[in-house]
Amino acid sequence: MSARRSPTARSGARATAVAPPPPPDDAAPTSPEPEAGPRTLTYREACREGIRAAMLADERVFLMGEDVGMYGGCFGVSMGLLEQFGPERIRDTPLSESAFVGAGIGAALGGMRPIVEIMTVNFSLLALDQIMNTAAALQHMSGGQFHVPLVIRMTTGAGRQLAAQHSHSLEGWYGHIPGIRIVAPATIPDAYGMLATALADPDPVLVFEHGGLYNASGELPAGAGAVDLDTAAVRRPGTDLTLITYGGTLPMVLEAAERLAAAGVDAEVLDLRTLRPLDDVAILGSVRRTHRAVVVDEGWRTGSLSAEVAARITEHAFYDLDAPVARVCSAEVPMPYARHLELAALPTLEGVVAAAERVLRGGA
Repeated sequence: MSARRSPTARSGARATAVAPPPPPDDAAPTSPEPEAGPRTLTYREACREGIRAAMLADERVFLMGEDVGMYGGCFGVSMGLLEQFGPERIRDTPLSESAFVGAGIGAALGGMRPIVEIMTVNFSLLALDQIMNTAAALQHMSGGQFHVPLVIRMTTGAGRQLAAQHSHSLEGWYGHIPGIRIVAPATIPDAYGMLATALADPDPVLVFEHGGLYNASGELPAGAGAVDLDTAAVRRPGTDLTLITYGGTLPMVLEAAERLAAAGVDAEVLDLRTLRPLDDVAILGSVRRTHRAVVVDEGWRTGSLSAEVAARITEHAFYDLDAPVARVCSAEVPMPYARHLELAALPTLEGVVAAAERVLRGGA
């Protein structure tokens, strides 16, 4: 399948940072008017509708980033928004992450509520100084005098043959930084509703949208709105072990739980949702019920978010465990381009099931 090519994309590595086009029936923006009953949306549409609803609710909200306007966003999320809100509120930026993230910080300090879109998480590293040394630190450095109500959205994850510069899961890195909140919507209601809560936060919020979810569809309940950013969610209750995950790996982990159920194993699935701060109450409560845990994380194993979760379980629920905590992570290599190698590098359904079976036998 040919890739969407941005009209302003650079040649070389940056030009490849594009996704397959959204399916034709997803190209037209959905209606922003509330409907009487639940709606079936794609994850992409839910993100778009969340932005639309936020912009209708507050004139201070605007969207800025590379090709978010006429092109409709590299991943098609902002299609139709320029026509509705105009170029003052849907602002295309130069290809300089440091510059437009810095502009977003300045706008937030000036009383606006900017949504900054970074094409992929790998490119966010070009703005790491702005994010860590300015946005995350300013409240502390000013003695609480200044807040930065900034939302930064970015695509994360692999599985789409975009190779080593566009496919990594680096949200765990950002989870290391005090002063920012990290969220990873994995469901249609969260993709829609997390944005409103993030915009209401007086401090920076980074939203990681997994590229593999954009075409997934699900139900947005009637009356859906802002969602809680403080708690993890039990997506499947169980009694025999806890499968802990977030974002793009949630569908695979739910499938693994169903496969385990067919073998008589009742697995609980915990969606972390917010990666900083972690919901220790939910994590430890689930493990104390099931006495076993497997953490699934698309990031690299060393120094990963899965390592932090496993450490907290060991520190606070060691005597509740009947087996060591197991982890399923990506191979510690730059993400390959070749399809078979990319799939081999990522966490797999079979790997999650095998890890669960090892834990049930008493060993990780």
